[in-house]
This record gives sequence, C-alpha cells and structure tokens, in this order.
Amino acid sequence: MKTLLDVHTHTVASGHAYSTLQEMAKTASEKGLKILGVTEHTEGIPGTCHPIYFLNYHVVPRNMYGVELMLGAEINIVDYRGTIDLSEPYLRCLDHRIAGIHSLCYTPGTIEENTSAMIGAISNPWINIISHPGDGTALLDFEPIVLAAKTHNTLLEINNSSLDKKRNKISAKDNNLEILKLCKKYDVPVILGSDAHIASSIADYDNIYELLAVTEFPEDLIVNDKPDFFKQLCIAPAR
Repeated sequence: MKTLLDVHTHTVASGHAYSTLQEMAKTASEKGLKILGVTEHTEGIPGTCHPIYFLNYHVVPRNMYGVELMLGAEINIVDYRGTIDLSEPYLRCLDHRIAGIHSLCYTPGTIEENTSAMIGAISNPWINIISHPGDGTALLDFEPIVLAAKTHNTLLEINNSSLDKKRNKISAKDNNLEILKLCKKYDVPVILGSDAHIASSIADYDNIYELLAVTEFPEDLIVNDKPDFFKQLCIAPAR
C-alpha cells in the first residue's frame, strides 16, 4: 500500500506540538503525500487555540508544496452521551472532524458508559473519524463500536502514537488488534493516523505494520491510499 494521506496531525497551534503549518506541508510533500490533514485540539486541551482559529481557516491556501491541505480539528468527547465540545458554526468551517476521548476532558465510567459515549460520537453526522479508540484511556466494548462505525460510515483510527512504547499505553496493542480483527470480520474500513506532533512524524505508521501483518488485515479496508474516498466521507451535513 502506498500511503497518500495522513489526516491526524498537529502544529504549534495545538500548544504541545513543534512544527508550523508550512513545515508540516513541506515534509508531507517530501514524503509523497497527496493530502495532509491538520487537526488542532479543541479547547479542553490546555494551551491549544481558541475556536476563532477554526473560523479563520478560510485564509489558508488549501494547497502547499503540491500537497492538498485539509484543515480540521480533534474534538473532545466530554460525556457518556458522546457530546462533543465544538458547536456547529465552528464545525462548518472544518474540512474534516475527528473526535476522541482524552483523559483531560473525560471522566471514565463503566465500560457500558464509555462505549455509549463513543457510539454517541460515531453517530454524530459531523464526525468523520474516531481518534485512537484503542489507546486504553477508557474501557470499551469494541464490537458494538465497530458495528456503529459501519452503520454511520465513521472511520476508526489505528493510531501510531498510541502504540509507541514511550507512551506506556499498556493495553493499546491488544485493543488495536481487537479493533482490526473486528473490522476485518465485519468489513469495516479503518484509517491509520500518525498523530504527528512534529513534522518528521508525518505518515509514520511503523508501530502499526506489525498489527496489520498479524491480523492479515486487507489493504482494501485501509483508507490511506484512497484520497477520493476519504474526501467523500468528509462532506459536511446539509443544513
């Protein structure tokens, strides 16, 4: 599989990342990507940008160094209903929308409550991707999550950063293996995400390849070489 897109990355605007938008785009070009997605954190994460940042995305060229830019946000799931912390006027300014559970913005409950939270976000017509569902921040029942993703055409991310041993996310490997096995069983596409916080990590999926091999995961269910398919998924809901 030739990687043509990486749509979960962060710039200095997120407050704890280390490359500018231009640096990220230049590196994406050097790595042969067709699409680079930038997804700054929403306000629940300390130090990130104010929502006005997203309103002003219209000033940014959508092509840099021959790479198409998709400018979005990584939005926080904040309760057991799957409520997200960005409202519709801002969502409409985004090219794509990722939602995830982050420990700074979410109090884990029972496995049933956490699963309900994730399914609530999956069923939100604004959300295109669930970020790092397998990172272990909250205990989850993955089979109903995978089935909800299939029903709502929401992509589940296999997150490279979560699998980095330095992150010490003890359950991430087993969780992501389970997600991949279930997605294979139910014919549900996934997207690989670098979660890059510095330009050199763009399209780095090295921690994921072993899992794909172990599960014999079919390439036709991996979206990273299908830019047109991905862009179609991200069309905003009608008013």
